[in-house]
Amino acid sequence: MHLIQENRVVVTGLGAVSPVGIGKQNFWQAVTAGTNGIDKITLFDATDYTCQIAGEVTDFDPALFIDKKEIKRMDRYTQFALAATSLAFDDAKLDAGKIDGDRAGVFVGTGIGGMSTLHNQYEKLFAKGPSRISPFFIPMMIANMAAGNIAIAYKLHGPSECIVTACASGTNAIGDAFRVIQRGEADIMFAGGTEAAISPAGVAGFAQMKALCSDHNDDPAHASRPFDKNRSGFVMGEGSGIIVLEKLEHAINRGAHIYAEIVGYGRNDDAYHITTPAPGGITQSKCMKLALDDANLRPDEIDYINAHGTSTHFNDQSETEAIKIVFGDHAYKLAVSSTKSMTGHMLGAAGGIEAVAAVLSIETGTIHPTINYETPDEGLDLNYVPNEAQTRTVNAAMSNSFGFGGHNACVVFKKFVG
Repeated sequence: MHLIQENRVVVTGLGAVSPVGIGKQNFWQAVTAGTNGIDKITLFDATDYTCQIAGEVTDFDPALFIDKKEIKRMDRYTQFALAATSLAFDDAKLDAGKIDGDRAGVFVGTGIGGMSTLHNQYEKLFAKGPSRISPFFIPMMIANMAAGNIAIAYKLHGPSECIVTACASGTNAIGDAFRVIQRGEADIMFAGGTEAAISPAGVAGFAQMKALCSDHNDDPAHASRPFDKNRSGFVMGEGSGIIVLEKLEHAINRGAHIYAEIVGYGRNDDAYHITTPAPGGITQSKCMKLALDDANLRPDEIDYINAHGTSTHFNDQSETEAIKIVFGDHAYKLAVSSTKSMTGHMLGAAGGIEAVAAVLSIETGTIHPTINYETPDEGLDLNYVPNEAQTRTVNAAMSNSFGFGGHNACVVFKKFVG
């Protein structure tokens, strides 16, 4: 049953900044074609690192989206978020002069925030002393500044928050923004995630945890391989995914194009381990069930799951087990694919970019593949859409995100019916 039965909420704009493309169309063409976005790290010299590859946004020009004077006052993660919001704003065909700022807000999550700024400023502190620290250090580094700068840029006086739940941040931001509109607190919300943590400390830290793939430095195109038997760790990615959520009546009144309706949101915590998911997928399955119940949908009404699909042993196994618990026999009729096979793991931005993919699967009737799927693993026997896109009607899609600390979040979108 619904926890809240108030305003219907629809998706009217999509913004993507990713390692495989910038903008909705470029991103979608790339992922449906199975394009690899993983390559050697160029943002710093990774020669001495056990992992030397990542999914970088290599063709990003912040000056296309942000005033040049402001660019130097923003960390890369904030620049990505502003760019994705600009793209989503334009895609939704919004008119800044007609938005009631008191009825519009922004929820943008990030797992880490301004890690590159933190790293660079610490280097200055240690080498040259405290007087050389930038006066913009703190507002560039703190995690809420992506949401804050978006609110400033678009004069959004409504709810504005930063959700930090590791790799679930983007999905939690979308789900929480959905709730805001359901409750009647806003008519428009910009929601999603952003991340730019491909930095010396970021890569070294994840590598020391043995979480990163380190055996494909000379073959980055085949490093990220979710659900494949020979997967050996995730690959870091970066970028931002922002969607425009609107109260249905507001969208209809302005003649907006409606991509899909967001109908369900579930969240919980494994409460098990700081990095490893709970065995058997039990808590993750409860999260999916919460989202289904909130959507008032039966398991057999879901056609596609955009999986968390990190390319790590424990996550891929537990997510598959969770899907089987929730969907039973229907699990084998579902399409399940991982965007991370192409973009790498965009951490706090993952839920945002993967929501874009889920919504576009409904809009286009195309489900992007999981690339690098070559060798089935025992017990991992679902339709992971191996290597080539599949065409099928998608009436309802779920997007899963599971983060360090046991944070689980799931959202459900369905084809809009007036």
